[in-house]
Amino acid sequence: MMPSAITNALTIDVEDYFQVSAFAPHIARSSWDSCECRVERNVGRILDLLAERQTRATFFTLGWIAERYPQLIRRIVEEGHELASHGYGHERASDLSEAAFTWDITRSKALLEDLCGVEVLGYRAPSFSIGEGNLWAFDCLLRAGYRYSSSIYPIRHDHYGMPDSPRFAHEVRPGLLEVPITTLRMLNRNLPSSGGGYFRLLPYPLSRWMLARVNRDDAQAGVFYFHPWEIDVDQPRIAGIGAKTRFRHYVNIHRMESRLGRLLGDFAWGRMDEIFLSRSPRTPEPAAATVVA
Repeated sequence: MMPSAITNALTIDVEDYFQVSAFAPHIARSSWDSCECRVERNVGRILDLLAERQTRATFFTLGWIAERYPQLIRRIVEEGHELASHGYGHERASDLSEAAFTWDITRSKALLEDLCGVEVLGYRAPSFSIGEGNLWAFDCLLRAGYRYSSSIYPIRHDHYGMPDSPRFAHEVRPGLLEVPITTLRMLNRNLPSSGGGYFRLLPYPLSRWMLARVNRDDAQAGVFYFHPWEIDVDQPRIAGIGAKTRFRHYVNIHRMESRLGRLLGDFAWGRMDEIFLSRSPRTPEPAAATVVA
């Protein structure tokens, strides 16, 4: 393990391969029940890996998944992990009206809580889809009883991102934290440094260096995320998708599980609620204030 007193947050977005937003034009939502579901075995493998490493994490879980695999969701809680909400049906928050978004986050929270008997405090919007155009979503989350969100990725991306948003945990409403995915500030821009396709694309030593630098120079806990389908080399290939989508989804999937093992050994990891909700709220910092030379 790298020398650091900082515990980073390990997060898993519990969704299946056919629910990925980039596949929405190719896989109708009405056909989900006829798709081969692989999430149960993939989450099971992740839980086994975490148990082996004595690591706890936060699982942002779709209500759609929880309805169909209640025993899997109960296992997450029974093994000491945090259960959080990823909405019900993986609809982007930016595509929903305020009323529809409120229904989605309320339904998923109640469903998860009824299944496991624990309070669900956290929410992550599918595809990091809270941004400048729908900041009202934070008011909805607060009214629904959430304590934190992890729905903003402060980078430039063609499908999401809010690059001028604060890089670290900050209070967006009294009583509600936003805990963004971690970025490294270099050359006057935020660089993605904590998970998803970037983690599969970049050489592992570079990903490790970026997270270590955030821990050391910013003295902040990182927030790392990945999906169960990212460790599944045998998942069905989707026909008709574009070259960019194909590359983003499948690049280095065969390396993902071994990289996760190295990551768990190189850093200390924990649950979002235990890392961030015990802290005092901090005032958002201007993005330029965190530049590292």
